[in-house]
Amino acid sequence: MKFRFLAFALAALFIVVIFSLAQHLRWFALPAVALESMRWLVIGLFAVYGVHRRSLTTWILVGTAAGIEFGHDWPAAALGLQIFGTIFLRLIKVLIAPLLFSTLVVGIAGHADLKKVGRIGVKALIYFEVVSTLALLIGFAAIHVSRAGEGVQLPSGGAAPAVELAPHSAKDMIVGAFPENIAKAVTDGEVLQIVVFSVLFGIALAMVPEAKRRPLLAFTESLAETMFKFTNIVMLFAPIGVFGAIAYTVGHLGLGILMPLVKLLATMYVALAIFVLGVLLPIAAIIRVPVKRFLTAVAEPVTIAFATASSEAALPRAMEEMESIGVPREIVALVLPAGYSFNLDGSSLYQSLALVFVAQAAGIHLGIGQQLVMLLTLLISSKGVAGVARASLVVVLATATTFHFPLEPVFLLFGIDQLMDMARSGVNVLGNCLATLVIARWEGETRAFDALEVSESGL
Repeated sequence: MKFRFLAFALAALFIVVIFSLAQHLRWFALPAVALESMRWLVIGLFAVYGVHRRSLTTWILVGTAAGIEFGHDWPAAALGLQIFGTIFLRLIKVLIAPLLFSTLVVGIAGHADLKKVGRIGVKALIYFEVVSTLALLIGFAAIHVSRAGEGVQLPSGGAAPAVELAPHSAKDMIVGAFPENIAKAVTDGEVLQIVVFSVLFGIALAMVPEAKRRPLLAFTESLAETMFKFTNIVMLFAPIGVFGAIAYTVGHLGLGILMPLVKLLATMYVALAIFVLGVLLPIAAIIRVPVKRFLTAVAEPVTIAFATASSEAALPRAMEEMESIGVPREIVALVLPAGYSFNLDGSSLYQSLALVFVAQAAGIHLGIGQQLVMLLTLLISSKGVAGVARASLVVVLATATTFHFPLEPVFLLFGIDQLMDMARSGVNVLGNCLATLVIARWEGETRAFDALEVSESGL
């Protein structure tokens, strides 16, 4: 029955596409309300399929489609729907600190193998640096090929958007990793500081005698399980939150803003696709990850990150999904949060692409030496950046200021940053989920791969 509704929905979608294309080519004219009604009918059919499918990912996709349509049809009303997206993100953020703390402490103190913790950390950092560097280079190459910045009309005066510049030198990155006040780190959403505190706490707890360690370890184990259940409850609100966030974005930006910068958007999306297919997919093949089962596991976290334009929003669900397919908790708890500071592949690609775009739009010719220095600067400045909306744009602004680029081209990016952030956030989450499997394979932990292979053979 559910596949019958899916067939009806796909057939209706095909008909709507044909009618829209015919309308665009002026083969015949249909009232706008007719096409609008047809689009809502398609969304309704997919919603009925979602009821029978009982999949949260399906409902998130339905919420995304409904948000796009609502924002396009009623932009003024859509502006008031931002509240749903804001509430959803706030619920996600309140999860992160206790979830990270409990899972890291259990993963470290529960096994008391401190050498393994250090080994996992070193391997993760090596992997992060290699992959994020490849992402930088792909973004750098893509913008040089498309030259999307050439011929772009710069803004004529006007007030600049208010953004706090926060350059990240190597010293800033190292100092910023250590919390001076854990309550402040939790309040500010400093994921890396929370991770550092939790790791040190877990190491300290592992050094405590068994009789005194057991009660606190039992508490953190209970807290971890509770926070995963809390995550499941919050995720029930995800389709509504996604609907509100998408509707607001479309209603606020409209479709007209895409036209002047459509080449830049296309460049970034193609570059991200090349990175996924040319870097992440071969890595998955090398470590023998059954791709179909892995994609099923990451579909929901990636969809949430894309729809909310926030990698952070997908962190709790990503941790749960990776653990559910067999990745050991200590690896998930250490690698995923650390990746949010050191392995934001989509953000790294965007930063190199955007910075060269700024130079092209400003008519600045960059020599080979300047370009190398710029890439090295991005390698440092991109680390320690939270996986939240517009963090990458701040890095671009700070780096452009460092190289004395004019800021007018940067302001062009503000108009479409939400659309670019959606794609790079999805890739961030995908890359970090794969990283947990890479480190698990590197550590000789085959349980995840055995579970994936069994699931794959049953599909």
